[in-house]
Amino acid sequence: MRLADHVKPISYLKSDAGQIVKDLTASGEPLLITQNGEAKHVVQDVQSYEDTQQTLALLTILALGQKDIEQGKFKDADDFLAELCRP
Repeated sequence: MRLADHVKPISYLKSDAGQIVKDLTASGEPLLITQNGEAKHVVQDVQSYEDTQQTLALLTILALGQKDIEQGKFKDADDFLAELCRP
């Protein structure tokens, strides 16, 4: 993937929306939209967006778990499993 192939001015978005949809669907790669030479927006297909959101949610859960471990808010796995097996 060459970054330059995925950067377009806002005028391209306005004039070639149909082609952009086809390209994004086929490639799954995001498109960076610029305005006055400055990066302003990223356009991507829905599946890529949902995958990104799911990845961020999982990373958030991992970060929260790491924070709990650092604060000592955890149980040893053997102790936890023993608690589950108690009547």
